[in-house]
Amino acid sequence: MKLSELKKAGHFPTLVTAFLYFDFSFMVWTLLGVLANQIAAPESLNLTAQQRFFMVSVPILFGGLFRLVLGLMVDRIGAKPTGIMAQLIVIAGLSTAWLVGLKDYNAVLLMGVVLGVAGASFAVALPQAGRWYPPRMQGLVMGLAGAGNIGVVIDALLAPRLADIYGWEAVFGLALIPAVLVLAVYIIVSKEPPVQVTPKKIGDYFRMFRDKDVHWFCFFYTVSFGGFVGLAYSLGMYFKERFGLTAAQSGDLVALCTAIGALGRPVGSAISDRIGGIRSLHIYYTVACAALVVGALSGHLWVNVAAFFVACGAFGMGNGSVFQLLPQRFGKDIGVMTGLVGCGGGLGGFLLANMMGQSKQYTDSYTTGLLVFAGICLLALVGLNLVKKRWRTTWGALAQARI
Repeated sequence: MKLSELKKAGHFPTLVTAFLYFDFSFMVWTLLGVLANQIAAPESLNLTAQQRFFMVSVPILFGGLFRLVLGLMVDRIGAKPTGIMAQLIVIAGLSTAWLVGLKDYNAVLLMGVVLGVAGASFAVALPQAGRWYPPRMQGLVMGLAGAGNIGVVIDALLAPRLADIYGWEAVFGLALIPAVLVLAVYIIVSKEPPVQVTPKKIGDYFRMFRDKDVHWFCFFYTVSFGGFVGLAYSLGMYFKERFGLTAAQSGDLVALCTAIGALGRPVGSAISDRIGGIRSLHIYYTVACAALVVGALSGHLWVNVAAFFVACGAFGMGNGSVFQLLPQRFGKDIGVMTGLVGCGGGLGGFLLANMMGQSKQYTDSYTTGLLVFAGICLLALVGLNLVKKRWRTTWGALAQARI
C-alpha cells in the first residue's frame, strides 16, 4: 500500500496527531518504570522488590481501567474533546509532581493513578484515527496510530540520564515541555471523525460481555499488550538487579528491547492484513513463549537481551494483529471494544509486573514469574485453536479483510 493511498483514503493529519498524542502519553505512562531504580534507591524512598514492582504496575492497572471510561466518553462527547481533557489531567499531575514533589511511597502510587490517564489514551487515539479509514486499511491504520508505543523508547533513553543530572522529580517537570507542545498540535490539527456513533452507556459494556468473542479478544490482548508493557515497565529493574548495571545502562537495554515492540505493531498489522490475524497471532505467541523461557533460564546478559528483544517484538506485532481483527468483528462498537480490550491489556501488564515482583520477593529470582507468563502464552495458543474455525466460518466469512 502506497503512502499516497493512505493520505487519500482518510484524514492523514489526524492519523499523525493521534500517533503523537499516543506517543507522548505512552512516554509519560511508563515514567515510573524507567525511573524505578532511582525512586527505589536507598538514598531515595528505599523500597523493597515487591514495593518497586507494585509501584510500576499501578499506572498499568489504572491505564487499563481508565480506558473503559475514556472509551465511553469518546462515543458520547467525541474523541477530540476526550483527548484534550485527558491531556490536561496528565499535565496537571506532572505539574504537581514537579512543584510539590513525591515525598513518600503513597504519593508515588497516587501519581501512578494519574499517569494511568495517559495510558488510557489508547482508547482515544485509535478510534479517532481508525474511524477515518475503510475496513481494508484498519490493520495498517491501527498499527500506525498504536506505534506511539515508541514513547517508551524515548523515555528509557532520556529519563534515567536526566534523573542522574537533575534528580528524578525534575523529570516530571521536564516532561511538561513536550506535553504542552503535543496538546497544542492536537488541538490545532486533529479532527473529529465524520462518523455518527450512538452514545454508549455503562450498561453497554455489560451487554457486550455477554458475547464470548469479547472475552477472547480481551484475553488475547491481555497476553500481547500485557507482555509488552509489563516488560517495558520491569526490564529496567530486572537488568540492574540481575546483572549489576547502572540505571542509564539498564535504560539503554530497555530502549533496545521495547523499540522493536513499538515498531513491530504496524508491521504486525500489515502482515495480518496479508495473511490474517489468526495465523499471525499463532506465530507471535509461539515466538514470545520461547523467548520468555530462554530469558528466564539463561544467566548471560546478552542472551537475556536477545531473548527479551525477540519477546517484545513478538508481543508488539501481536498487538497489531489483535487490532487488525477487532474492527472486522466489532466495527460498530469499536469505541467500547477499544476500551474493553485495552483494559484487558492493562491488566495483563499489571499481572506480569506483579508476577516478577512476587517472584523476586519470595524466590530471590525472576525465573518463576517469567515462566508463568510463558505458560499464559501457551494458553493463548490453545484459545486461538478453539476459536479459529468458528471465527472464519461466521463473521470472518463476511469480513472485508483476511482474518
